[in-house]
Amino acid sequence: MSVPRFDRPLRVIQWTTGNIGSRSAYAIIARPDMELVGVYAHGAEKVGKDAADLCGWPEPTGVIATDDVDALLALQPDACCYNPLWPDVDELVRLLEAGINVCTSAAWITGGKQTPEDRARIEKACEQGRSTIFGSGAHPGMTNLVGMVLSGSCDRVDEIRITESVDCSTYESAGTQIAMGFSQDPDTPGLAESVRRESEVFAESAAMMADALGVQLDRMTFDVTFTPATGDSDLGFMTIPAGTVGGVMGYHRGWVGERNVVSVGFNWTMGSHVTPPKPLAHGHVIQVFGRPNMRTVLHCLPPEDWTEPGFMGLGMIYTALPVTNAVPYVVAADPGIVTLADLPPITGRLVV
Repeated sequence: MSVPRFDRPLRVIQWTTGNIGSRSAYAIIARPDMELVGVYAHGAEKVGKDAADLCGWPEPTGVIATDDVDALLALQPDACCYNPLWPDVDELVRLLEAGINVCTSAAWITGGKQTPEDRARIEKACEQGRSTIFGSGAHPGMTNLVGMVLSGSCDRVDEIRITESVDCSTYESAGTQIAMGFSQDPDTPGLAESVRRESEVFAESAAMMADALGVQLDRMTFDVTFTPATGDSDLGFMTIPAGTVGGVMGYHRGWVGERNVVSVGFNWTMGSHVTPPKPLAHGHVIQVFGRPNMRTVLHCLPPEDWTEPGFMGLGMIYTALPVTNAVPYVVAADPGIVTLADLPPITGRLVV
């Protein structure tokens, strides 16, 4: 199936303009088949600023950021690229009830980590607004799709295992890193459970893959290994003292009986003063165990014209664009909660 075609540019609002949202806003402005019509500003310092100033677009757009949700809803956009760190169910319900399709990177794949009551609210809002919600990112999200595609080359699939294996020290979000255990005492009571909750969207993506493989999971488990830092690291935005957590390796695993059939996880380090349990692959390791075994590593690499210092921006693009590029597909989809397993293959746009 090709990209859905519309007789006009799709009207899109951008919800937040942080690390990921700013990359999404830039991409929306650049696409001729989309029109950026509104921007939600999470911080007061961004209210009143032109979208161009918030995303690095070279010339003014005339689209001014606001924290007035009613004004954004009144624009009657076709879709919202929703990119806060965590989903707010009240915000999502307002958007969906208003008939605005939502594409999000905010820890949402199936909505499975929400309470039954909150997920039911989302489903009701979709029904009322005849709207659709879709969640993705690079990992979880697009990497899961690659695993599912690779499984199509096998006559027997035993397990799909996906691991984000990277040094996270260039991702300047101290709150996220601390929540994932970094800089904490490895023996902190409840730390493993805290990391499980923080990364629970990985379990959603594992369940999505299992469903695509035609199996019903009996249970999900989580296991994690914390590796202490061997020296002090000052990363600028946070410090990792020697002896505190400098490496985190964990998996959300789905089981059928006693067989682990899907695993989605991470092998993350912060800085050079740590030796993880497994060497870093510096990318996403996607493995299908079966007949035949399939394995690939996705690397996110800079183009020749990359001018930003460091590669953090590449990761933000890599996370934002599976969501932004999905807008036409989600607008065309049936109302409700949809995943990558429900949509046609999402593609980017060729620059001519």
